[in-house]
Amino acid sequence: MTTYTCPKGHASGTDDFCDECGAKIGGTASIPAAAPPAAAPAAASPPCPHCGAPRAGASRFCEDCGYDHSTGKVPTLTAPPAVATPVTGQWTATIAADRAYFEENAIEGVTFPAEAPERTVTLPAPQVRIGRRSTSKGTDPEIDLADSDPGVSHSHALLTLSVDGVWLVSDLGSTNGTYLNAEQQPLGAGQTRQLKGGDQVHVGAWTTITLHAP
Repeated sequence: MTTYTCPKGHASGTDDFCDECGAKIGGTASIPAAAPPAAAPAAASPPCPHCGAPRAGASRFCEDCGYDHSTGKVPTLTAPPAVATPVTGQWTATIAADRAYFEENAIEGVTFPAEAPERTVTLPAPQVRIGRRSTSKGTDPEIDLADSDPGVSHSHALLTLSVDGVWLVSDLGSTNGTYLNAEQQPLGAGQTRQLKGGDQVHVGAWTTITLHAP
């Protein structure tokens, strides 16, 4: 059925006057608006050629495997550099009366002990003092040689564990010096040297302290 639109917008079945409001139409028929053409269905994107997963629209990378549709490559992750694992465990030290060291230094009036059992101790971080215990002087070293070596000063030497996990030895201004391995010159007062497993620290008249790494 043909309808006519009146000036007020009503749809009327007559072409002279609107059958709803009576307004004069003038005989112009309204033409139904054409329906917009149906949108063509979107073309399906090809699946990922690497893993076969459906591709989401025109996205560059596959959401499953990371395949790059632009370069045709799968991104690879570079492994982070290996981090060295710190050595765990504690260092130990063997304390012994060393006749060879005693004879090289030969402190006058001192006799090498007939019995001098060696002992092994754990080096507690961060510092180990080497000396002779004395109540009057207020010294209480971790390695106490008061009963075993009269040539050791009350505050003789110091072992210190650095932040890098390395033990260091320092002379504390001892009377008879602190020697390292086979060196002929003692460490100067306050001088510090780095130690490694197997190094020997010589103090007093005959004491040799051998360091053992974990």
